[in-house]
Amino acid sequence: MLLPPTMHRQGTGQGGTMDGNRRVATWMAALLACMAAVTAHAASPKAGEVPPDLLGKTPKGEEIRISDHRGKVMVVSFWASWCPQCRRKFPVLDYLQEQVDPEQLRVVVVNFKEDASTYRAVRRQARKSKVTWTHDRNGAVSDAYGVNAVPHTFIIDKTGKVAKVHLGYSERSVPGLIATLNELLAAPAAGDVAALDASSATGSAGP
Repeated sequence: MLLPPTMHRQGTGQGGTMDGNRRVATWMAALLACMAAVTAHAASPKAGEVPPDLLGKTPKGEEIRISDHRGKVMVVSFWASWCPQCRRKFPVLDYLQEQVDPEQLRVVVVNFKEDASTYRAVRRQARKSKVTWTHDRNGAVSDAYGVNAVPHTFIIDKTGKVAKVHLGYSERSVPGLIATLNELLAAPAAGDVAALDASSATGSAGP
């Protein structure tokens, strides 16, 4: 199931547009977050690279690994409770997961170096959330991903490689995010490509 080309923000009590001043402020905040992340961590996995496998543990203690979701598109977003942009991005991430079967798209939000009580408090507030939540209290996951500014989001394709990286958040970035996911969701999985190649080779072989 592909995502629609446009969307409205969900659960924020606001419409899909913001006034000019707020839009500029949001854009500037996103730019500052991007600059901080890029300056401090040049080692973040880039497009075409294989990212670290472990994404932390769920509230039930289950480890979430990218390798367990090969064949799916994944959105991995690092967040913190003190980050206003992260809170504005949550409804978008929930919307994405609600629109697409978890067997095709898995959205994982990784808490960024906060204590367990803070993490649990936010999780309780978002108890109806459809995304997968993990905790990274000691920073092992975020350090492995080169993250020190949030929100920091990685789009993972069906082969387990990074397709795109998004730093910060603004409403202007949402159409591009959805377009990227539509493209990745429509692409065949690695196993499907191999099967098609084998079939083509068999069909073209002479007697």
